[in-house]
Amino acid sequence: MTMKIALIGYGKMGKTIERIATGRGHEIVSIIDIDNQADFNTDEFRSADVAIEFTTPSTAVENYLKAFAQGVPVVSGSTGWTSRLNEIKEICDRGEATFFWTSNFSIGVNLFFALNKYLSALMDNFMEYSPSMNEIHHIHKLDHPSGTAITLAEGIIEKTGRIRNWTESSAYEPEELPIFHERTGETPGTHTISWDSAVDTITIEHKAKSREGFALGAVVAAEWVNNRKGFLTMDELMHSIIARHNLPDTNQTQNHD
Repeated sequence: MTMKIALIGYGKMGKTIERIATGRGHEIVSIIDIDNQADFNTDEFRSADVAIEFTTPSTAVENYLKAFAQGVPVVSGSTGWTSRLNEIKEICDRGEATFFWTSNFSIGVNLFFALNKYLSALMDNFMEYSPSMNEIHHIHKLDHPSGTAITLAEGIIEKTGRIRNWTESSAYEPEELPIFHERTGETPGTHTISWDSAVDTITIEHKAKSREGFALGAVVAAEWVNNRKGFLTMDELMHSIIARHNLPDTNQTQNHD
């Protein structure tokens, strides 16, 4: 099915999304960046079946609201703005917008999310192991910890009884998950979770090789969003993929008693 797609944000990610979307047969009808904000009010933008948004923490929410005002659904991968997440959910719950957001569109990362939850549920039975996380991104990424790191941290907190919250402080308590960050070069993104004890360390890691995986996931999400309504999540999309391929649903993993 061919779709009309608007792009909000035309940096490296926006250009990669454009190439992948057109390669899948879709049409880019509008491209909005920092210098042409008035184009939100054009017929070209309003004609879009969906807008894909990758911008900055300080501009993302206003971009969503401008797109909603034109009746255009939004798929977004921007991070660092989620203090206003409930505001966006409320708009969707009132039936005034359709919105899909995830901290990371990579299918591989979302498999990593499931692996992280499964391992966390296992490790909660072994008190001698303590978790920590390190995330590395390119120097252009403004927010830290990354949205992906926060999602991973929330998975650990959900599946353990002893980790209550995450922190970036080097002086952390036993019930806290420390998250360390690095910003260097043009690194697409690496997330490493370690469970450390006095005798050994268990480590899982996801390392992105390029932006391709994120961009493809965003386009797949845009295709899936078409004709759906409300506030939509990557969990729902992954459930759909799992059901289509008759795979076990790892989101149903429960803690051991």
